Amino acid sequence: MKPLEIRIDADRRSLAITWDDGSRAGVQASQLRKLSRAAHQIRSALEGKEHSFDDVTIVSAEAIGSYAMRLVFSDGHDRGIYPWRYLREITHTQR
Repeated sequence: MKPLEIRIDADRRSLAITWDDGSRAGVQASQLRKLSRAAHQIRSALEGKEHSFDDVTIVSAEAIGSYAMRLVFSDGHDRGIYPWRYLREITHTQR
């Protein structure tokens, strides 16, 4: 399962994805930032540290090979890689 199209909305607060099965989904930048699998983000979650990412926007998106994308956020976070399967999981929980 791969995305056919990925768009960062004009306000940069959400990502819209059209999947190869024809389904469409959207997810907020704040949720993507919160669910980053970067090591320091996982550690913070395990330690019970809550962070608010309400004002975070998506600065850019970059393909990582043919399996994932890296998102850069307005708070400087640029270490999260989102494999297509994980991104699909995230968008399905947002419905």
